Amino acid sequence: MSLDPLSDALAVADARCVFSGGFTAGGDWAIRLRGRDKLKVNAVVRGHCLLVSEDGGEPLRVEAGDIVVSDGRRSYVLCSAPGVAPLDSKQVEVDPGDRMAHLGDGEAFLCVSGHIDLSRDSGDLLRRALPEMIHVRAATVEAPVLGWLIGQLLGEMAAGRAGSGFASDQIAQLLFLQVLRVCLVDAQTLPAGWLRALADERLAPALRLMHGDPSRPWQLDELARAAAMSRTTFALRFKEAAGVPPLTYLLNWRMSLAARALREDDTPVGALAQSVGYTSESAFSNAFKRTVGVAPKRYRDAARG
Repeated sequence: MSLDPLSDALAVADARCVFSGGFTAGGDWAIRLRGRDKLKVNAVVRGHCLLVSEDGGEPLRVEAGDIVVSDGRRSYVLCSAPGVAPLDSKQVEVDPGDRMAHLGDGEAFLCVSGHIDLSRDSGDLLRRALPEMIHVRAATVEAPVLGWLIGQLLGEMAAGRAGSGFASDQIAQLLFLQVLRVCLVDAQTLPAGWLRALADERLAPALRLMHGDPSRPWQLDELARAAAMSRTTFALRFKEAAGVPPLTYLLNWRMSLAARALREDDTPVGALAQSVGYTSESAFSNAFKRTVGVAPKRYRDAARG
């Protein structure tokens, strides 16, 4: 692996951001969006709307230039005003050419949408690290880059050139990466997890060591020295940020690496065990089953099935 834990985690989660289209709207309108095993991404290009969560919380005003990422556990409504009966997204007719829909009367509002597919690792690695809702406002320091990427998305939609679908998905992937970078700047809004730990500059050297050489039998003393802290201070700070002790984090990271390999290639389980720091296949299999819930071979069969 690399010395960049954010890139590593995105690769291991195999989180693929897919641009799915968007919609224009005017007058009175409302649409219900559902995530299921996906993170939903909505970027407002023109106008403003309200986001109403099904949990009954206060409506969130979303302005032009804002981006919202939902963790997909709950449906939510985008609307012009409270009280408008929402259409389900499946009820809305989409133009197959530009993948855009239209709601209400007029085009005062424009939103582009996408999703991050979490099905490959059951969503655990990313979903656990993110809050239920991320609202990136147009006033953030990342806004110019995000605005440029959204402009490129719109350009691909309008031009309809060869390869526009592939290009749109790659731009959407960069868009999601920028959103995560915004989260790193304001890490206190994040739940305890690897992303919050990565945002802690004191812990980052230890994370880079574990990601750079996950098969090495790292000891708490070594990791604490890399972070320039005592064992006790390091262990407490790491657990507060990551939600688990350092060596438990290392175990979970190894199992995430192993799960990706089981999904993607035919490496024998014995060789895979050695690649993540286990000297015996049985010890690895027991650790994998305790962490993931099923034995490695059954996991591979289910993933391939």
